[in-house]
Amino acid sequence: MTLVHHPVDFEPSLVYDRTYASRRRWLVLGTTTVLNLLVVLLYVLPANLIVPNLTYAGRPALLLGLGMFCWWVLSRLDYRLVMTGPQPLRWVVLLYLLSVLFSYLAGMLRGLPSIEANAQNFFLLVTIEFLGVVLMTADGIPNWARLNNVLRIFVWCAGFMALVGLVQSTFAFNPAQYLVLPGLQWKSDLLDFAARGTGGLFRVPGTAAHYIEFSTVLAMAVPFAIHYVRFSATRNQRAAYAVLAVMIAAAVPVAISRTGVVALLAAIGVMFVTVWPWRTRYNMALVGGAVLGALFIVKPGLIGTLRAMFLAGEQDSSISARTEDYAVVAEFFAQRPWLGRGPGTLIPTIYLYLDNQWLLTLVTGGIIGVAALAGLHIACIRLSVLAMRRSTRPDDKHLCAALLSSQIVAILVGATFDSMSFTTYAFTLAMMCGLCGAVWRFTHPARVVRTSAVGGRRG
Repeated sequence: MTLVHHPVDFEPSLVYDRTYASRRRWLVLGTTTVLNLLVVLLYVLPANLIVPNLTYAGRPALLLGLGMFCWWVLSRLDYRLVMTGPQPLRWVVLLYLLSVLFSYLAGMLRGLPSIEANAQNFFLLVTIEFLGVVLMTADGIPNWARLNNVLRIFVWCAGFMALVGLVQSTFAFNPAQYLVLPGLQWKSDLLDFAARGTGGLFRVPGTAAHYIEFSTVLAMAVPFAIHYVRFSATRNQRAAYAVLAVMIAAAVPVAISRTGVVALLAAIGVMFVTVWPWRTRYNMALVGGAVLGALFIVKPGLIGTLRAMFLAGEQDSSISARTEDYAVVAEFFAQRPWLGRGPGTLIPTIYLYLDNQWLLTLVTGGIIGVAALAGLHIACIRLSVLAMRRSTRPDDKHLCAALLSSQIVAILVGATFDSMSFTTYAFTLAMMCGLCGAVWRFTHPARVVRTSAVGGRRG
């Protein structure tokens, strides 16, 4: 039976010599509150709503990320404000940032036209916002209760995005046009529905910037929705999350995206292999079959269209376009193999639209950039696996496996679209990376690390 309160949360933090504090104390403006607000803004507001006169880096959620980076840096000025204890993600983030800065410098040294220089500056700003979310999530969440609070908000917001997508698909009506906060402006028009397949089928984006991004972030959310179906404290809560889980999973295929289907299968596959007992596996298979059956009835032709997309092979124009880019990538890579041509400088309207994040990073960041991005994923996988092995409670193990699945999904979808160019996906990934660092800390065998808190004793 799942306990309402996690026993580790009652362990006090050593803040000064012979002085302890509770990690369960509530802060009105703490990391959890800011993260919750960031998730709401990221998923509820359309992706092309920005603060007036700013670029896409001026999305309200991204500006919060910038504030979190400044918050983390300022906290380093006084040891009483620092989350003490080791945190491997800090070093990984430093290496990632250095790789971007070196690539940025290499781009400047080769001489850039103004459009590429602006693109580099934009990329650097978004990178800082991204890393702010990673660092504050890893260092700022104080206990399991706050971590679960963030993930519950995430699941509910993903459910809202899924609902928007299902409404778009069912009624060919876009409610996202009405999701506007006063004071914000549209950076660009909302993405139109795109016809795909036969029988009048069309793709929908929810509140995301693209159909692929919509399906991918929802696929990442499915394991967490299932987590709260299994481990919520009350029957009503489990029923509510069951509805959310089905709704989120059902919204993935309506984007009519191979990437979304692959992401969903990967996320479920990780859970299936790592932590699900056979009973849960059977139950998930039955639920999955029921969802597919319902989609077959409600959306005739959808399953057939998705199947045809996977079987088309090189006859599919989107696949052939990706493979035709390899020669251009090889030419760019040969010119600047180590640091690339500069982050963000492969502008689609000038050069080519490279629908592969790993190749895009190779061209713009070089071998060092690819190594840094891969290192971030590998480090998060390692931290989540360590936390899963250390955990003694089934719910903790399940949550760590869900975090592991998000990294596996990120690695796979990076080969199918330029994932880090889409900020809803990128900042979801940032939060997942930070949470991997948080669960590593919460499960650490040394209590002084496990209960590390702001104001902790140095050492």
